[in-house]
Amino acid sequence: MFQSDLCTRDVIEIPVNITTFDQQTEQITSWAERRHHKMVCVANVHMLVEGWRDPEFANILKNADLLVPEGMPLVWMLNLMGLDYIKRVGGMELFLACCQKASAAQISIFLLGTEPEILTKIHQHLAQDFPDLKVAGMYAPPFAPISKDLDLELVQTINDSGAGIVFVALGCPKQEKWMALYRDRLQAVLIGVGAVFPIYAGIMKQAPEFMRNAGLAWLFRLGQEPKRLWLRYLSTNPIFMYLALKQIISGKLKKD
Repeated sequence: MFQSDLCTRDVIEIPVNITTFDQQTEQITSWAERRHHKMVCVANVHMLVEGWRDPEFANILKNADLLVPEGMPLVWMLNLMGLDYIKRVGGMELFLACCQKASAAQISIFLLGTEPEILTKIHQHLAQDFPDLKVAGMYAPPFAPISKDLDLELVQTINDSGAGIVFVALGCPKQEKWMALYRDRLQAVLIGVGAVFPIYAGIMKQAPEFMRNAGLAWLFRLGQEPKRLWLRYLSTNPIFMYLALKQIISGKLKKD
């Protein structure tokens, strides 16, 4: 097994994991079997720019046990470093792979986030796709910030459930901040999955593969939620392009 902190390269000063998808899912499964408290971030342009804007959030990302590249611009940056084998780690693909491995290893999972109706649909779909997978629990928190007392009660509930993997869908940066705050209290691997829940539940559509591979998944999502996402993309995509170009020009593309 690899040590994730030794297998990273910086993309706009945030360390991104450079191991293969299979190695990543094997490591997550190994952690989950041992009920290790770990934190996995699925990174895109928005997440890294949030880290650039907020030093405290940057420290959260830098201290993640595993930060994998979902956004194609991150993959392209890593490819420029000579890491041609690096591929995009889609949040949905990671979710499904971890569910498959959890089912085979008899690791139970916990679903945290979104809305009760969506969690119910996810549970139904998981029962069809992974009949042997045990869903130890589900919880849809209120939209308002969760109180500390409720958080601690939730932590206890998750630990008591025996779940080895907790999928957290609270949106970036809220989910990463929540995972960082309670990682050491939880006996499970925490994986931030963002919009995976509504997509898997069939509420939202996933971008076609050719758009995901072309780095245009954001454009597909913008078409589905223009009012909510237009400002995010307008304020993050140009910043990432500037910072990435600055890194390239400065020669800070560390290669093996």
